[in-house]
Amino acid sequence: MTARSIRALTPEHDLAAIIAFYEAAPDYFLMADGEAPGPAKAREFFTDVPPGCDPAATHHLGLFLEDRLSGLAELSFGFPEPGDAFLGLMLLGPWARGAGHGRAFLAEVEARARATRSPALSLAVLKANPRGRAFWEREGFTATGHTGSYTAGGVTHHLARMSKPL
Repeated sequence: MTARSIRALTPEHDLAAIIAFYEAAPDYFLMADGEAPGPAKAREFFTDVPPGCDPAATHHLGLFLEDRLSGLAELSFGFPEPGDAFLGLMLLGPWARGAGHGRAFLAEVEARARATRSPALSLAVLKANPRGRAFWEREGFTATGHTGSYTAGGVTHHLARMSKPL
């Protein structure tokens, strides 16, 4: 069995590992942004938060398999409602998928959200990502009815907000 650990990430200590992760696992960004992520996208991991959220209060988490960064999560607080938790990003590298690591990573995210007494954990999922949506549904998230769209790489993407009571 592969040793798994989850810990907070910092730009001072982990930026190089995030850049390497993005190079090895660009598939989500190719779909969502129309281009592979580079060092600037890796730096944005620490600053890009939902509206009204404080980057300093955001949890930036890494899932490690052995010593390899194999997943990223960004958990912010104060969106969509002041007390809510919002999972702005959760990615696993292709080598980490399908082995229960996503469920374990999400459990840690949920535990951190519960510790702040957030009543719900919300996220947005791309319509172009049916596998992602299926994962969230299996984990108890349901559509809220709130939708949005954005254009990147010449493609308009539609997203749906999902939420799970904590």
